[in-house]
Amino acid sequence: MRKISCILALFCIAGTMAFAQKEQYNQYGVKVDIDPLQAEAQDGILVLRSKGDSGYKIWLDNRVQTDGAIFFGEPEWADGISNGLSVRRARFAVKTQIDKNWYGEVDMDMANGMFELKDAIIRYTGLEKFQFQVGSFKEIFAMQRNNSSRYLQFIERPMVCSALAPSRHLGFNANYYYKGVFLNLGILGQEIEGEETRTYVEESSKGNGPDEGLTYTVKAIWQPGWNKEDWGLHIGAAASYREPKTSDETFGKMRYSTRNSTSINRKKYVDTGDFTFDHFYRYTGELAGYWKGFRGEAVYMGNTTILPDGTSKNFFGWYVQGGYLLFGGTQRYDGAGGKFTRVKRGQKWGDVELCGRVEFLDLNADKALAANDQKIMGGSAMAYALGLNYYITDHVKVQLNWQYNDNDRFCSGKGNKFTVGLDETGKPTKNPYYTRGNAGVDYHMVAFRFEIDF
Repeated sequence: MRKISCILALFCIAGTMAFAQKEQYNQYGVKVDIDPLQAEAQDGILVLRSKGDSGYKIWLDNRVQTDGAIFFGEPEWADGISNGLSVRRARFAVKTQIDKNWYGEVDMDMANGMFELKDAIIRYTGLEKFQFQVGSFKEIFAMQRNNSSRYLQFIERPMVCSALAPSRHLGFNANYYYKGVFLNLGILGQEIEGEETRTYVEESSKGNGPDEGLTYTVKAIWQPGWNKEDWGLHIGAAASYREPKTSDETFGKMRYSTRNSTSINRKKYVDTGDFTFDHFYRYTGELAGYWKGFRGEAVYMGNTTILPDGTSKNFFGWYVQGGYLLFGGTQRYDGAGGKFTRVKRGQKWGDVELCGRVEFLDLNADKALAANDQKIMGGSAMAYALGLNYYITDHVKVQLNWQYNDNDRFCSGKGNKFTVGLDETGKPTKNPYYTRGNAGVDYHMVAFRFEIDF
């Protein structure tokens, strides 16, 4: 039996050596080079990387966020606000560094059973201090928009970011980073997030066939303390010129709207409705910083929209927010990205962050004179929030938010969709011009999130 076992072992070794020496081909019949990989768990993220010097690396970047919220304190005459639960994000991403020069990424979201393409990136990384990329990605404009949803201090971004800051678009981007100086240029076109948006583009092409519309965005950031571990500052500004996009439902029309910093209550109280425009400008100024466990930021964002007759409409908003890690943790900042990143927990069991935020958004572009005036009165809203974040591990987080929303009487939704007060006879009305006394739907919200990144 021993002889038989030895003979079988020799045959196995010989077969393995022969297989290793045999030329290998891919599924298309092309001879390929073999680069052995090693598997690692880098802080809980699966990474396969080359054992040699090719620079090849591939990893998964996934995220699940489950949210819930309850609402209370709204006026008796207001439309009901539904409590609820939601899978806010169910992200699946594959990222790879093909070699030292080329990076690729595909990122998609399947939250609540609806597919959306997020990032689809081709990036050149072979030139020191510079990066160039094409595809679909986050436009480099607003700090909170560019922050990954993994690292948000509050469950949702401020209202002004949702209403006036751009998110992902298809296009080209170039940036430069060296010793605390960040410069960026983007030339972008359509959103391509889902079937509905793509349908607008294709139907427009079949019809009048207008150009798909371009955006030109620049941003500059100065980072005093860029080489310090315990502290740093972020002083940034951005500006953007934007043409009409065929990815909008009606080409040549614009609509600014947002929810009150929640995805559970689907009502968009602050909403201009559709109006015709020619082009518009966006601009923002940012001041942020961190010192050990403290992190804070203050941002102003504005929008000037030019109508076909040459007149302009102005919209703006701002927010101030901050947080402090209570048990010795340290805030972290990604200088090359111009945004905050994962905190360093202060204890083995984790850390707790206490946060506060005040925000304001004004989509009232005109003075409210009379009900029959053709004015853009999308409403203005103020919100006050407190948050508690428990960082259990580097990849597991629980968030709890309380927020009070103060909406003015013009926060009536698209086409005066929602009840905003009582009229002179004491009956509920959706017309903001006919309200008496206190008007506008003010309410409280308590929301929570369970999150895991892997």
